[in-house]
Amino acid sequence: MEIRHQNSPKEVATFNTQQLRDTFLIEKLFEADQISFVYSHYDRVIVGGSAPVNQTLSLPNPEGLKANFFLERREIGIINVGGKGQIIVDGTSYDVNKMDCVYAGKGVKSIEFKSLEAGDPAKFFWLSSPAHQTYPTKLLTKEQANPTNMGAAETANQRTIYKYIHLDGIQSCQLVMGLTVLHSGSVWNTMPPHTHDRRMEVYCYFDVPENQRVLHLMGDPAETRHIWTANHQALISPPWSIHSGCGTASYSFIWGMAGENQVFTDMDGVQVSDLR
Repeated sequence: MEIRHQNSPKEVATFNTQQLRDTFLIEKLFEADQISFVYSHYDRVIVGGSAPVNQTLSLPNPEGLKANFFLERREIGIINVGGKGQIIVDGTSYDVNKMDCVYAGKGVKSIEFKSLEAGDPAKFFWLSSPAHQTYPTKLLTKEQANPTNMGAAETANQRTIYKYIHLDGIQSCQLVMGLTVLHSGSVWNTMPPHTHDRRMEVYCYFDVPENQRVLHLMGDPAETRHIWTANHQALISPPWSIHSGCGTASYSFIWGMAGENQVFTDMDGVQVSDLR
């Protein structure tokens, strides 16, 4: 389990390109028949990816957690960005299509990941945060996620937002998760940008066309930085940082948060004219 520590805005302002990528970018999440994960000290969130092809993969219990099993003191949200798959939670199977979500709460002892077709394998992106209360396992499909259309073609940010784990959806202790799909011809996400000091955030970009990229913007609003991001890569966003992006083509991304406030609209807006 890779461990990444926190960094201050003053420190990040001095980083070069490689330091930014090493600190905030997770380049390899979906290696065939492997589970990959990074432990971030921002709100102690674990960012992971599971890519079963020919095997059923079991969520491991890293020694560094000092737990009897992975979810002894944690919860997890899982979204599929690949082909048809199954998530098996304590022996109960859930069929998970692309953009479906499964939540499992504190106390669940076993999670397994499976693809139904090796030629079109599932790719499960997941976030796990500490939990002090137990909530039941639940599957929410893309169609049940109450999609909301936002933005406009004129500002190149026409998009559909799907909310899965939030106060009015799947109940959790502190996780909030969903995803955003940019419409054809739109390339900007989260613009105007915002920060939220009450919680960290993670982005996972998917459906980025081959040979295209997303220019992910981060940093203090008055000291912004950027990271070029490819398909199926994730970025850790500190609570003090903006998190926005512009693609060379349309794309989609999962967003997930954890911290002390689950209110989706709890954010501190930043004017475009104030960005530096």
